[in-house]
Amino acid sequence: MIKKAITAVLFLVCCSSARAQYGFPSFADLAEEVMPTVVNISTLQETEKISLGPDEEEDGETAAAEFDDEAEKSEARQALGSGFIIDEQGYILTNYHVIENASAINVVLSDNTEVEADIIGGDEKTDLALIKIEPPFVLKKVEFGNSDELRVGDWVLSVGNPFGLGGSVSAGIVSAKSRDIAAGQYDNFIQTDASINQGSSGGPMFNMKGEVIGINTALFSTTGASMGVGFAIPINTAGWIAGQLEQNGKVKRGWIGVRIKQNSRETARSLNLNDNQGVIISAINENSPAEKAGLTVGDVILSLGEKEIKNSKDFSRMIAESKIGEDVTLIVWRDGKIKTVDVRVVEMPAMPVSLNLSGEEKSSNNDKISYNTGLKLQEITPQIIEEFELMPSTLGLVVNGVEANSDAARQGIKRGDVILKIDKKDVLTLDAAWEYIKEAKQENDRPIMLTITDQNQEAMAVSIKLKKHE
Repeated sequence: MIKKAITAVLFLVCCSSARAQYGFPSFADLAEEVMPTVVNISTLQETEKISLGPDEEEDGETAAAEFDDEAEKSEARQALGSGFIIDEQGYILTNYHVIENASAINVVLSDNTEVEADIIGGDEKTDLALIKIEPPFVLKKVEFGNSDELRVGDWVLSVGNPFGLGGSVSAGIVSAKSRDIAAGQYDNFIQTDASINQGSSGGPMFNMKGEVIGINTALFSTTGASMGVGFAIPINTAGWIAGQLEQNGKVKRGWIGVRIKQNSRETARSLNLNDNQGVIISAINENSPAEKAGLTVGDVILSLGEKEIKNSKDFSRMIAESKIGEDVTLIVWRDGKIKTVDVRVVEMPAMPVSLNLSGEEKSSNNDKISYNTGLKLQEITPQIIEEFELMPSTLGLVVNGVEANSDAARQGIKRGDVILKIDKKDVLTLDAAWEYIKEAKQENDRPIMLTITDQNQEAMAVSIKLKKHE
């Protein structure tokens, strides 16, 4: 009886194996075709070294060793990643974080040939970088696909250097598209269940035609290893970035000078629009192309040319990738009517023009604002943009502190948020903010409505109560 049971189990296992072998595609031919285009990357990265004082301890013992000046400033660590050849001349595309702060870059080709690489350029906003090697022989480059044609459920093949083991292949499907994982302003990730692990960053994701359709960039994990949720940058985005880096060594983005927010159900209902239609202009930079073209705050941008606008990040990315010096046509909804507006695209400025007010005025008004709202606000300057990692075109007031027991804290407002409006009125200065708050104080301390964006560029409206003082 036992022998019969064992025989039955073996039969089931064999049948299952046969079904697995013949019921699913083999990736062997595809892997063999694309592997020569993929490289492993190792870098030496300079990191800040903490110099311990004579009274501080390291691992429970007094740190008495003396370091020379260079050793005290930094120490090198090795980082591993992947990349792929996009040009026979030796250009390789990878992730920015793979080569960030690198003092030396070593590339290992598919036949284990090792060569040094130089950095051509990097773009931290999209986590992409271009490096170059001197080809030791004729290189095989990848073929670019069209990531817009991907469908959820399509098979994909990922190649990388997980945990430094060398060229490794994993297969899976496209789990979702246009994922926003709060990595930056231009998030538009492909989600996949193909295994992506540490060291796979910068490696290519192929479709079944052997075309690159994504760059493996991030994974969701509680352990540091793959949990079947990985993210890749679409090649349609990466290809444009690579061209900019090769041509300029940096990315020149288009800009029209508007701040936008996602359309909401309440706003759409009042405008007789669907809540998924377009994005709303919440602020316009002074003397910007948008202002010169006649766009106004409250306009709903429905499409750019023939491309419908579904969310704020799509619009930001489309403007950024528009050709500098040429006009784009925006279809907007204003006062219940469709309007067509042509706007000239210019290069995104490094820093916005900041307002110059005396420090005494700002300090005095901020004390009043903080006293009544529990919020410490600051006007936006180049220093503030750098400190809070804001977009250069950011308008409004930055929250630099929130009183613990205030209504603002209870409503979830936090340091780093940007106040765009108070009671639906734009605020660019502390003077203006105090005037609007003072109006609410005079109206029996009524609550004020704040329109804010957080550091993920998500806009929301929050009402907070003012403090009532004797």
